[in-house]
Amino acid sequence: MKGNRDIEVLIVEDDLRIAEIQKRFLEQIEGFQAVGIAASYVEAKTLIDILQPDLLLLDVYFPDMNGLDLLKETKQQSKQMDVIMITATKEIHKVQEAISIGVFDYIIKPVVFERFKQSLLRFKDYHGKLLQLGKENIHVTQQQVDRLLRKEVDGAGNEKAYLPKGIDPLTLDKVLEVLGKVEYGLTAESVAKEIGVSRTTARRYLEHLVSNESIEADLSYGTVGRPERVYIVSSKATKNFL
Repeated sequence: MKGNRDIEVLIVEDDLRIAEIQKRFLEQIEGFQAVGIAASYVEAKTLIDILQPDLLLLDVYFPDMNGLDLLKETKQQSKQMDVIMITATKEIHKVQEAISIGVFDYIIKPVVFERFKQSLLRFKDYHGKLLQLGKENIHVTQQQVDRLLRKEVDGAGNEKAYLPKGIDPLTLDKVLEVLGKVEYGLTAESVAKEIGVSRTTARRYLEHLVSNESIEADLSYGTVGRPERVYIVSSKATKNFL
């Protein structure tokens, strides 16, 4: 996507009925424009070269090609174009190959509109951030990269939290609520007692919040024993933590 124009999408699908469904799906999602439909290798290559789309919706099996080969070819040519595979292919080695080559997403047919919309909105969010970073920075921070790779959006296109395995959103809210009630911060042990979990569990949630800058941590040097890590709500904290 260049400038403020719509994201241009090329549909590469040999079943024209399915291609038309995808086109109609795209028309229902703001910010996207279907610029063409290719049903063969020659058509796909020609339209990619001429149209230079931002995104391909690509099947795997065609009478004259394997979509994964086309994917690999476009990546080797360093084209600034992303790919979402939309296919009935369920073999794990094909999925793994697609991921290793660099697909943005992999959707298994029959396509459900909500799943399709989720993928496209996530791409729109990712692509917009990428463009913005390109305007503002030559180099990026680790946090900016993490946001690009992990951020998701909900069905309305709003950002929502990426939560790693072992982090429950309700417990995370409790931790933030407890910290929000104190002025000088709490230790992991204090938070654990407040919400009824183990110290190890509380520390895992607290460190997750520190990593995305929702809270801050400092060392408290008491009169006896080792210094303790104390957590306090950051001035940057929001409910939309990453």
